[in-house]
Amino acid sequence: MEAIKTDFAPAAIGPYSQAMALDGLVFTSGQIPLDPATMKLVEGGIDAQTRQVFRNLQAVLDAAGLTLAAVVKTTVFLQDMTDFGAMNTIYAECFGHHAPARSTVEVAKLPLGAKVEIECIAAR
Repeated sequence: MEAIKTDFAPAAIGPYSQAMALDGLVFTSGQIPLDPATMKLVEGGIDAQTRQVFRNLQAVLDAAGLTLAAVVKTTVFLQDMTDFGAMNTIYAECFGHHAPARSTVEVAKLPLGAKVEIECIAAR
């Protein structure tokens, strides 16, 4: 196993890695909309938060030598499923024509009061 780490995404706020690589796959930890420079949630609604989550995911994937085009599967956690449409619009913009497999679930709470968290699995 290889731990993936970058200063361009938020540092882990617990005992975990930003991502782990194994046998040609990269498993990212869930990314919330933290600004890596301040370690604070970005201001704004679900649009701003989803965009920051994708910046964070891309930074972790960059550290593994990958792009969003390598993503095979995502899991999206929403604090409120009524944000699905807005999140989905940003999600589609970020992935373009690439459409990885996805699960989306509503959860009671996310770390630090985030509205969205996304994790992914990518192929090297």
